[in-house]
Amino acid sequence: MKIAEQVTFGAGLLDRAAELRSDNTGLLRMAETARVLPVWRGKPMVERISDRQIDLAYLTLSHNEVCARRDRLVFLGRDRVGPLFTVDMSDCQPNGDAPDPSEFVDPTWQQLPGTPDTQGFAELRNIMAELTPIEAEAAATARAILEWHRIHGFCANCGAHSLPTQAGWQRTCPDCGRSHFPRTDPVVIMLITHGNAVLVGRNAQWPAGMFSLLAGFLEPGETVEAATRREVFEETGVRVGQVDYLSSQPWPYPSSLMIGTRGLATSTDITIDPNELEQAIWLSREDMLQVFAGQNPDVSPARKGSIAHFLLSNWLADRLD
Repeated sequence: MKIAEQVTFGAGLLDRAAELRSDNTGLLRMAETARVLPVWRGKPMVERISDRQIDLAYLTLSHNEVCARRDRLVFLGRDRVGPLFTVDMSDCQPNGDAPDPSEFVDPTWQQLPGTPDTQGFAELRNIMAELTPIEAEAAATARAILEWHRIHGFCANCGAHSLPTQAGWQRTCPDCGRSHFPRTDPVVIMLITHGNAVLVGRNAQWPAGMFSLLAGFLEPGETVEAATRREVFEETGVRVGQVDYLSSQPWPYPSSLMIGTRGLATSTDITIDPNELEQAIWLSREDMLQVFAGQNPDVSPARKGSIAHFLLSNWLADRLD
């Protein structure tokens, strides 16, 4: 797929500068004037420039809340402006409504004291399509690496508390010396077609009417092609023949790599697994065009910025080759 890297989070523009991660002295000196992206409970700080523009909002070590957490800084890399760090500020108490855990996507906005009213913490899935490609990549990287630290604080080998090393890209156990590295879980997400129709499904926990492409985790010892066929059959009973790779998307919820494939169905009868899906349907290209145009009152598309939306929109435009 020629435009594969146009998917949100997938631009590959951030210079991760891995060669600097072991230079503690140089990183400390760099951090004194670098931009720092605060993240609160997985939500990056952003600035609303206008109704049509939203940017990431950076602070520096001169801000008291950032300075107090300087030992948590993670070096993200460099963009055209310079070095970029991130810091987890989940233990601070910003102003604003508390998130509702029952919401599928958090719509609330929190503001850090001492920052402008236009700046606040926002759910990345709500604003990902509004960010520039490199800002989306930086935000996804920050969310993923900080979430890894949050849930991997102990050595999987001996159980002792591990410590961040390598500028936040490694955790090392002081007891047994074992090193641990950020994990990424591969997930196949499948554009399954039969003639002029595409197979979509919905989970019962999703917003009413929202349908997306089928997806599932790869299992040990399994190829991408085999996982595509297995997941589609397990969830819908549809058999798939030829499978081709299309595109991939880093998905920081919490640490997946969405591997987009296209599969050609060899059967069309649907028998859903109710433990996986609430509903699955075939939609013709004309039907899906109506869905994307907002003209179908019963079906809405996957969220803009997701790889599912990306693949479906390019299928509609006949740009998959």
